Amino acid sequence: MKFTLSWLKEHLDTTASLSEIADKLTMIGLEVEGVEDKGKMLAPYVIARVVEARQHPNADRLRVCMVDTGDGKPIQVVCGAPNARTGMKGVFAHAGDFIPGKNLVLKVGEIRGVKSEGMLLSAMEMGLGEDHDGIIELPADAPVGTPYAAWAGLGDPVLDINLTPNRQDCAGVSGIARDLAAAGLG
Repeated sequence: MKFTLSWLKEHLDTTASLSEIADKLTMIGLEVEGVEDKGKMLAPYVIARVVEARQHPNADRLRVCMVDTGDGKPIQVVCGAPNARTGMKGVFAHAGDFIPGKNLVLKVGEIRGVKSEGMLLSAMEMGLGEDHDGIIELPADAPVGTPYAAWAGLGDPVLDINLTPNRQDCAGVSGIARDLAAAGLG
């Protein structure tokens, strides 16, 4: 059974952390099979606007983009996405951020003689899907500089428990909340 932490907290008044809740669930016989926390994985990424996109001087399929990440200092990025253009908004990763879809830590680099200090991301690169045909395009009203996970509503962890046949009382979130409260977590 899967449920979000916020849904559980609608039924359980607690200040316990996600790990404390997961540990207590396992202790009371509701084995936690997994916790998916996309918000934690996507925490470093911010909404950015492409201030300028021009043709790369040494490559036909690359663009050199100046990207506003909300701190007032444009960052230069070499981008191979076909949809990169001036004025668009997307998701930006700084040098040093982990890119889960590529399993790498982003570094400042030089691509065909032009410095690149970050990356505009596709859904595949963020681990959110298989689409890697271009960078994610966000609506015009997306607030530049805002963390992407919070804006997209991806900050709510999902818990997955193994519900055994003898625990029908926990087939709903209210039953799980009742058991956690009885175990001292709320």
